[in-house]
Amino acid sequence: MNPSTPTADYLEKRAIRRAFDQAASSYEASAVLQDQVGQQLIERLDLVKLEPQWILDLGCGTGLQSRRLNSRYPKARVLAVDLSAGMLRVARQRKNWRQRQHYCQGDAEQLPLATASMDLLYANMSIQWCNDLDQVLRELARVLRPGGLLMFSTLGPDTLTELRQSFASLDDHPHVSQFLDMHDIGDALVRQGYEMPVLDVEHYQLTYVTLDDLLRDLRKVGATNARAGRPRGLLTPARLQKLRDAYETFRSQGRLPATYEVVYGHAWSSGPRPVPREDGAVVLPLTRISRRA
Repeated sequence: MNPSTPTADYLEKRAIRRAFDQAASSYEASAVLQDQVGQQLIERLDLVKLEPQWILDLGCGTGLQSRRLNSRYPKARVLAVDLSAGMLRVARQRKNWRQRQHYCQGDAEQLPLATASMDLLYANMSIQWCNDLDQVLRELARVLRPGGLLMFSTLGPDTLTELRQSFASLDDHPHVSQFLDMHDIGDALVRQGYEMPVLDVEHYQLTYVTLDDLLRDLRKVGATNARAGRPRGLLTPARLQKLRDAYETFRSQGRLPATYEVVYGHAWSSGPRPVPREDGAVVLPLTRISRRA
């Protein structure tokens, strides 16, 4: 999520897209945590006064939160954007015909959207799938209207710590994505000119009977390893058993825990920021340039 990230940690968008395409039909039934976090994120809108005309649901998945946003703001139009065409296909199928929703396949780091076109930008558990957080926030600031609201959730570094430690007993390859600390995210919001950023963290724990149940759940929501340095082969039976044995050390009260650190945040847009070029010139967004009479 940072341009200085080592090559092995770089997230391959093609692998991410393929995993979510494959998970589209099973996603909503398995995305228990994503659904709970998404609902809490929408409930936090109670704390702000906002009547958006256009809402961007970034990383909309199968459109569950898009439908809820449309129910909350029935006069608004919701633009559901996702990297995965498979997810968008399911989202279209599940939309209520009365709801005003539109769909667009796109990458958060290069949004195919007009500048200053959105009033509310909602991003539930999606920006952790990007490589450059500053670039993402810069893009979101670009498409938000001045005074627009960014409301997001993402994953922090304690996420899947048990699985990360268990894989470390097998080899030194990256098996679990790296996630940014809340303070790093806050610093990035400030760098990109957002106003009044507010962030907090909550920890969640899902429990499973076996490690295989956890791995199956991760596949069903598309949360597979997309890092460039990931091992390319399947786990052999011997290595899988070794992973099971390592994970067993975390068993408590008959269940295996899976910890998730969720970072919640919101901030207000002051409008697109000027972008410095390599030659030192500053490129102003078109919405900032006034025409002389």
